[in-house]
Amino acid sequence: MITNQAQLFLIFVVNGILIGLLFDFFRILRKAIKTKDIVTYIEDILFWILTGFILLFSICTFNNGEIRLYMFIGTFIGVFLYMISISTYVIKINMKIINFFKLVMGKIINIIIIPIKLVKKIFLKPVTFIFINIRKISTSILKKMKISKQNQKIRLKKKELKI
Repeated sequence: MITNQAQLFLIFVVNGILIGLLFDFFRILRKAIKTKDIVTYIEDILFWILTGFILLFSICTFNNGEIRLYMFIGTFIGVFLYMISISTYVIKINMKIINFFKLVMGKIINIIIIPIKLVKKIFLKPVTFIFINIRKISTSILKKMKISKQNQKIRLKKKELKI
């Protein structure tokens, strides 16, 4: 009986370590990607749902759904041990990996964007120039047509006055 409880205690210490890793995962996400408050709230809710699922799954799987105080003590000890021992290293290492990937992805995106900018310069500038000139010409033609219509109306009024 005591060995079974000791095993359960160790299982819940491991659960605490997993919960600490999950907590650091969300901390790393917040450091890597700046988000709005609503996203942070959603992440917090998701963390607590996942934490509850881990604990309920472990309680049902390893102890047939029976809740004992030492399970929660083991979980808190696991989280505590994780936080004071390797949490800072996990965050630092993951942030370095994420920043490296951001740098690499930025370089790759720049390499992809340079040809697109070149194509834009070569092809779009002349097309834009043509459309701008067509617009200028069409507006000047429309203005001339309006002026000629106004002149026709004035001529018609003069003729009517003469008659």
